[in-house]
Amino acid sequence: MKNYSYILLLVIGVLSCKSETKEALVEPIPVNFNGIKVQIDNQSGVLTYTNVGINPIIKVSFGATINMASAKSAIIFNDGATDVDFQLSTENKDSILVIKPTKPLGSLIKYYLNMDEKLESKNGGKLKNAVRINFTTQLDLTDKFPRISDEELLTLVQKQTFKYFWDFAHPVSGLARERNTSGDVVTSGGSGFGIMTIPVAIERKFITHAEGLARIQKVVSFLKNNTETFHGAFPHWLHGATGKAVPFSTKDNGADLVETSFLMQGLLTVRQYFNGQNDAEIALRNDINALWNAVEWDWFRKNNENILYWHWSPNYNWDINLPIKGWNECLITYVLAASSTTHPIDKTVYQNGFAGNGNMQNGQSYFGIKLPLGNPNGGPLFFSQYSFLGLDPTALQDQYANYFEQNKNHTLINRQYCIENPKKYAGYSADSWGLTASDIPNGYNANSPSSDRGVITPTAAISSMPYTASESMTALRFFYYQLGDKIWGEYGFKDAFSLQDQWFADSYLAIDQGPIIIMIENHRSQLLWNLFMSCPEVKKGLKKLEFSSKHL
Repeated sequence: MKNYSYILLLVIGVLSCKSETKEALVEPIPVNFNGIKVQIDNQSGVLTYTNVGINPIIKVSFGATINMASAKSAIIFNDGATDVDFQLSTENKDSILVIKPTKPLGSLIKYYLNMDEKLESKNGGKLKNAVRINFTTQLDLTDKFPRISDEELLTLVQKQTFKYFWDFAHPVSGLARERNTSGDVVTSGGSGFGIMTIPVAIERKFITHAEGLARIQKVVSFLKNNTETFHGAFPHWLHGATGKAVPFSTKDNGADLVETSFLMQGLLTVRQYFNGQNDAEIALRNDINALWNAVEWDWFRKNNENILYWHWSPNYNWDINLPIKGWNECLITYVLAASSTTHPIDKTVYQNGFAGNGNMQNGQSYFGIKLPLGNPNGGPLFFSQYSFLGLDPTALQDQYANYFEQNKNHTLINRQYCIENPKKYAGYSADSWGLTASDIPNGYNANSPSSDRGVITPTAAISSMPYTASESMTALRFFYYQLGDKIWGEYGFKDAFSLQDQWFADSYLAIDQGPIIIMIENHRSQLLWNLFMSCPEVKKGLKKLEFSSKHL
């Protein structure tokens, strides 16, 4: 028998009838089919293939003629779960095996092609080891839903996302479940975001004024009468039926001052909205004031230090020992602490604590864009969103920054990072951008340019609408029209996706859904900004911290 040469094959995605996979580098194969070469459409090699068409032509070239009788049973072609029907033919005097799916493949799906040792040459030679290939199909850029106007699309996104807080709220308390799989666990901060969506839903006629009032009455009554608090502050997680604290971690089983500030931001906003002189709305405002006045903001200075602390536990006291200092999502915490009429802080606590006497300033440029505050490249985009659901950054300024400039530039840097895409992740572009905290494959991550895992989170770009209206609208159109069959669902956009890993979350998170509704509305009408900034306490607090604002 003729002495054939051999080659090294890089083995990707081992396939079996049970769809098991692993990666390995096989020993040199005594190839009975001399000089194996693989070509899928116009791509050649033996590695993983990406951006393959949905009607691929796969050609495997051998140095010997193929026994076609052995070929069909030697090939397994699937997506890891479902077999693909295919046609077989040959070229070049039976030395090239041609494999074609009988119908178009799915978009953005990883497929596996395995040719095992049953494959024979006409002279009786066999493969010693299987040839294993995987490839990912390209994105189908056709519209998944009919085109509508941008205004209609914004309303649709708000309405569908609102269902998370309206239809999926905990039935006993009305509070927002932490995520769609959290059962009885509700979130204080996410509930604050959900509370803020009620005025939007009323104004956009998703619900009636009476329905919105009844829901807020239910929530506020539960918070006032059933919920466990610690020096007036709420825990991060609560049991939605009993109001008892649910530990976020072992030592985080008590007060969370930052989550409390997100909740109070929402409560003060709806207090300003339900401003009628009827008994029901007067009673609601009184109940909200009781919750607001009970928070002992100054107590969280821990022994009167000139800084606020994030956590306190009835079992572990200050053991977590996490000071609240910027730049991050916690500006609202200091603004509300300064605004308190019962337990206020003074400007020194803000300057020394959050601002670090100027240490939170940056002043450098990234991608040619100046960043006034924060870490290099700005961090995750929720830094520019959570505090500013109610706090209007427009013309908001203190000695450290102009906050609209900060938030806009932070967003533009995050977007430009995705466009330049230094890690070369699939799917990053001017249409598909936005890094912020979200689910990732097999976990959770505060995604940012400094912690980039190849995951885009729709809330990041969409909730930046007040800062980057055109760029955010471009992303929103892409998410809805091009990716909608994969990421649009019962409660709006699902949490995150990775085109690099062909991963699409099946989760919804309250802290990601809420800002979508709120910040779209602030872009459209400034409704929540105007409501929150109308609070007389907030005006007083901002003046105390020496902020300037068009609302003062």
